[in-house]
Amino acid sequence: MDNDRAMGDPPERLAHDAFITRFGDIYEHSSWVAEAVFDESGVSSDLSQLAQAMAAVVDGASGERKLALLRAHPDLAGRLAVQGGLTQASTDEQKSAGLDQCTRDELERFQFLNKEYTDKFGFPFILAVSGKDRAQILANFEARLENSPRQEFATALGEVHKIARIRLETLAKDRQWK
Repeated sequence: MDNDRAMGDPPERLAHDAFITRFGDIYEHSSWVAEAVFDESGVSSDLSQLAQAMAAVVDGASGERKLALLRAHPDLAGRLAVQGGLTQASTDEQKSAGLDQCTRDELERFQFLNKEYTDKFGFPFILAVSGKDRAQILANFEARLENSPRQEFATALGEVHKIARIRLETLAKDRQWK
């Protein structure tokens, strides 16, 4: 089976390498999630089952692995975004929220909050920005800075799962499988 054809196939019909190529970045720079789903859970074309299997892998991971997953995420409107160094999915997500159109003051505010947040929690601020505007994102950022480290770790993981689900839905729509 050639790779172009494989990339259009539903997930359960993909060979290992094609599955990892397609789903390896659903969780930002964390192909270990897709690897585990392929190797341990079996693969389903049902979007909800695939999302649940991937989330279960993350939820069952060690605290260190979860922290590494959180740290794999880029800052919102951060240096990588400004320099064009994000993954395509992150670029699209940030652009959908208008983060590529920040005013100078907004950009400075994001960069200040990114530093405050990372200094406090040890990982970047993570938010599923789909359907939100810059003002909503900044307000959410400021409110979450008040969380305890334990609270914020759980909140950030929940946001990572939301982002993964949105990415799966986008991929399913583009590939026309459900």
